Amino acid sequence: MPPKLRLRGQEVEWQTRVRYLAYISTAPCAWLLRWNMSSTRAEPRSMLRPVLRSHLPLRAKVALYIGYIHSRLTFTATARYVLCSASQRKRIQAQQNIAQRMIAGAGRYVLNDVIARDLCIETVEEFIQRIARRMYDIANQGPYEFLRNIVPMHERSLSGRHLPRELIKTPPRHL
Repeated sequence: MPPKLRLRGQEVEWQTRVRYLAYISTAPCAWLLRWNMSSTRAEPRSMLRPVLRSHLPLRAKVALYIGYIHSRLTFTATARYVLCSASQRKRIQAQQNIAQRMIAGAGRYVLNDVIARDLCIETVEEFIQRIARRMYDIANQGPYEFLRNIVPMHERSLSGRHLPRELIKTPPRHL
C-alpha cells in the first residue's frame, strides 16, 4: 500500500476503485482494455438503431449521432486513441461506417467516403485530432505558464507507441 497522500492538510484515503464521469477504473490500465472492448461493442449502435432507422429528417439523425458519439469522447480520448493499435482504429472506423450507412439508408454499393462526405461527418480520428489540437492550443496560449508545452515533443515513447501530441502533427489517416 502506498503512503498516505496529504492534500491541503487532510489525509486522502487510498482507493483501488476510482469513478470519473461514467468510467470506473479498477486497475492501472483497465481503461485500455475497456477502450478495446468498447470499440467493437454494438451497444451504442443498437441504442441508436431505432432513431437512425426512423423517418426523421436526415439532419436530425446526423445531429443526434454526432451529439451521442462526441459526448462519449472526452478529453481523455486523445490519450486513449493514441494507445490504440491500427486494428482497433479500423474497428472504431468500421462502427462509424455502419452507423452512417444506417443514417443514409445506403446500400453496399455506396462507398463509405461518399456517405461521410455527403453527411458532412468527420471521422473519429479527425474529431480526436481536432479536440487534441484545441486542447494543446488552449494550454499553450493560456495565461498559465506551467501548462505551456505540458506534453513535451519526444522522438518516440519507450513503448514505441505514438504520443498524444503526435495526433496534431500527423494528418488523419483514412483507413
